[in-house]
Amino acid sequence: MPRCHPTRRAAKNAFSGAFSGAFIGSAFALLGAPVLSSLVALAPVAAHAQASRPVPIPATTLRGEMTFGLPPEVVLNGKVATRLSPATRIRGQSNTLVMSGTLSGQTHVVNYSLDAPSGLILDVWLLTPQEAARRWPTTREEAATWSFDPISQSWAKP
Repeated sequence: MPRCHPTRRAAKNAFSGAFSGAFIGSAFALLGAPVLSSLVALAPVAAHAQASRPVPIPATTLRGEMTFGLPPEVVLNGKVATRLSPATRIRGQSNTLVMSGTLSGQTHVVNYSLDAPSGLILDVWLLTPQEAARRWPTTREEAATWSFDPISQSWAKP
């Protein structure tokens, strides 16, 4: 049931349409075609800048190769007896959440963190080829001896 009287709704729609058209026309007249075309040309650059991972991967994670089976089963670095925690968050290459059921049968290079008391996998980051090419520790012993630079998100061996 419409809450607004039909004549008022029509007047409101006509006013908002006329205003937005007048605004676009006046912006085009004020800025001109060269300025607007340069703004349009910069749009892909801004979209490309947002393509990188917005949240950095924590230094407490380890690198590994993970094959996803039927949830919650995974094969991590060849060890079959590994399971995902009930609270596992899997982040895709664009940092969006991915459901473990959609990854069944797939193998990915990942960074992962373990839940200390239970030993289950708590967080998983599916890596892009550029992220996978960077050096990252695969064991806790390596992480204890290497040094981490949080700005460049890189590890250095001593």
